[in-house]
Amino acid sequence: MAAKHIYIIGAGAIGKALAVFLKNAGRSVTLIRGSVEAIAAKRERLRVWLDEETTMETEVEITGLSALPLLDGIVVLANKSYGNAQLAERLRGRTADSPLVLLQNGIGVERAFLQGGFEQVFRCVLFVSSQGIDEQSVRFKPVAACPVGVVWGDQHRLESIVGALHTTNFPFVPENNLRPVVWKKAIINSVFNTVCPLLETDNGVFHRHEAARGIARSVIDECVGVAGRAGIMLDPLEVEESLLRISRDSEGQFISTLQDIRHNRPTELETLNLEIVRIASAQDQAATVRRTGVLGELTKLKAELNQ
Repeated sequence: MAAKHIYIIGAGAIGKALAVFLKNAGRSVTLIRGSVEAIAAKRERLRVWLDEETTMETEVEITGLSALPLLDGIVVLANKSYGNAQLAERLRGRTADSPLVLLQNGIGVERAFLQGGFEQVFRCVLFVSSQGIDEQSVRFKPVAACPVGVVWGDQHRLESIVGALHTTNFPFVPENNLRPVVWKKAIINSVFNTVCPLLETDNGVFHRHEAARGIARSVIDECVGVAGRAGIMLDPLEVEESLLRISRDSEGQFISTLQDIRHNRPTELETLNLEIVRIASAQDQAATVRRTGVLGELTKLKAELNQ
């Protein structure tokens, strides 16, 4: 079977890094600026810093969505999840049987595509840290292989999709039971994406400071309770261990929400803290997630004031 062309929607830090790794691995790739409808297609040299001395770079084709009436291949969504409803409308009728692979963390990020009738929807849980340096360069750190699972569609396509996306520097693995992984990472992100922006600090704060770990622990305990009532059983100690491992491995990196606030962009808190609070409210348990909710509301307010 011929290799599928890979379309990456979202030219942020994740999309650029993925495009460089795939292109250097010999894959056919187009990077699409998801927030810009009409731009002339061009080739741009992009660079990924893996550490202070090691870089990978290559030329990548970059275009706007309007230049591509049909996306026939694998469509990877590396855009911010708050744009999913609009993107689902723009993609309607343009992807044929191409699978959508969402590289987005959070609860319910796939909802707009399921409601839009897309027949092949897959999700990836990201265990990487990527931070923009300038328009052509990003700093990238893998923490663990990123699991990919089926949300709606053909299970037998999972292996080929993972094989198409996998590279040494940005590894992917198939996952047959993705929901617990989604919840676990969403809980971890509900900590990182609020505490780090509010403290204006890097991801390493949790393994460096006991007080920060205490806040993280209380949020984890609240959110694990919500997950359990939703049928997702998680061990809070295991979630905390994963959070601390990510904190150590991405020390010096700044979480995406802090980057978004500093660049006057919207945040993804609606699919993290605020979505978990909504689920708890539907369970008639809103009082059990007070700290999770307060951190989410404060970070959201900080973003709004900054804009």
